[in-house]
Amino acid sequence: MAYEIKSPIPGIFYRKPSPDSDPYVEVGSKVETSTVICLIEVMKTFHEVKAGAPGTIASIEADDEEMVDAGQVIATLETDDNGN
Repeated sequence: MAYEIKSPIPGIFYRKPSPDSDPYVEVGSKVETSTVICLIEVMKTFHEVKAGAPGTIASIEADDEEMVDAGQVIATLETDDNGN
């Protein structure tokens, strides 16, 4: 089952915690509900976005350092039929 991860706020999408770091997740990464998948920056304040469900990252819909809107799908994940 597909699950959409949406930006909770408008801001700049960051795939990694710092320029020299690896991305939080890649397509194919296994995640838990509380796994941080990205940061959204608003006025120099960074907000963590968590997966929200367990599964496997199926796609990343936003580009690094791209402006995103509130409610915009930034990634999708695949969960199995029972939500695990």
